[in-house]
Amino acid sequence: MPHRETAELAHDLRIACMRVARRVRFDADNTIAPHHFSVLVRLLPEPRTLGELADIEQVSPPSMSKAVGRLVEQGYVERSADPDDGRLVRLSLTEEGRATVERERAHRDAWMTARLEGLAEADRDLLRRATDLLEELVRR
Repeated sequence: MPHRETAELAHDLRIACMRVARRVRFDADNTIAPHHFSVLVRLLPEPRTLGELADIEQVSPPSMSKAVGRLVEQGYVERSADPDDGRLVRLSLTEEGRATVERERAHRDAWMTARLEGLAEADRDLLRRATDLLEELVRR
């Protein structure tokens, strides 16, 4: 059983991370729904199949199909036949999709930057260290 203080820290940290993530997703003047943005980001490095996206995002294939269908309608994603296996459909970003990812990231970064600018340098240094620690926790 974890030490009481460690368990309390785990709870408080989890809640704080969730609140920050929620605020960035919903308060940063975003122009695309958070779940759609997440799909676009997953397609940024390379084309993927619907099944791959569903696995990465941990949603059902029908849910991913609906999201992808909407992104295709909006002109952010395009479908194409897999060059090695004609039965597979590859999904990739259009130029508008790439521009949307860049724009959304800029909005979200600007939101966070505005909040960090009001902090003392020592507090920003502390957050830098905390960011590194959080990244380490995620890799475990």
